[in-house]
Amino acid sequence: MTTAKDLFIITMDPRPEPPVGQGDLSLALAGAELIDLLGTGAVTVDGDRIVPGGPPAADDPLLGDAAAQLTRQPPYERIDDWLWRRGRDLSAAYQAGLEKDGELTRTRSGRLSLGSDRVEPADTAARRRAAARRDGREPVLTALASAVGIDDGRSDDGRSDDEPGLGDEAVTTVVAAVHDAVMELEAVRQRRTIENASFANLWRGP
Repeated sequence: MTTAKDLFIITMDPRPEPPVGQGDLSLALAGAELIDLLGTGAVTVDGDRIVPGGPPAADDPLLGDAAAQLTRQPPYERIDDWLWRRGRDLSAAYQAGLEKDGELTRTRSGRLSLGSDRVEPADTAARRRAAARRDGREPVLTALASAVGIDDGRSDDGRSDDEPGLGDEAVTTVVAAVHDAVMELEAVRQRRTIENASFANLWRGP
């Protein structure tokens, strides 16, 4: 299992309130993939740009797909651009992949909806591993979970007050970019809400 899959699982187990937005989760999953690629030596980070290296060592289709999408020509891609490009609909891709692998089951009492059905983590070794990383406050998973709102000690800027140190400059840079992207997405949502409300008021008139 990868960090991205562990992150997806803990967004459903146990169910957080408020629910994690799929756009937020997709951005964080893209960041988790990048961190896993850093761990395998498939990429390095130079400033705010992603420099491709060798192929990922992990035998994981989604991580392999992430590696295949890397920009391999200078000046290379900025981390924030990667998050938005790779993150598009990424939560749906992980849901489908985990369902295919038997890591998610359909239920009426789950969290993420798909039509009239819902899904929740199956009772598997992968679920227990993800829960152990979460409960042990493993630094990378804790930081990514904090970015999507799963955290007990968030500060006003959306970051955790007691978040463990990541101990790696490149990983810290990626996590910071995920936090910033999620905050930017929320700003877009708020702006659209205000614009829609203003439009409705215009048509209602005085």
